[in-house]
Amino acid sequence: MEIQRAVEIFNSKDTYKVNLEGKSVWIEHVDQQNGMATVQVGSRPTNTLTVNVDRLKEGE
Repeated sequence: MEIQRAVEIFNSKDTYKVNLEGKSVWIEHVDQQNGMATVQVGSRPTNTLTVNVDRLKEGE
């Protein structure tokens, strides 16, 4: 995923499917300068990862 698209999804009021290695995630924060995103994996708010946005896929 491109960094700008990650920012658009994060700022949108709509819900988009985003996956990280086949697992559904929610984007919680986007660090544009470093190309990183903090995502919540699954439904547990404490299960977060910070990953390169290139690893995120939309709509799969």
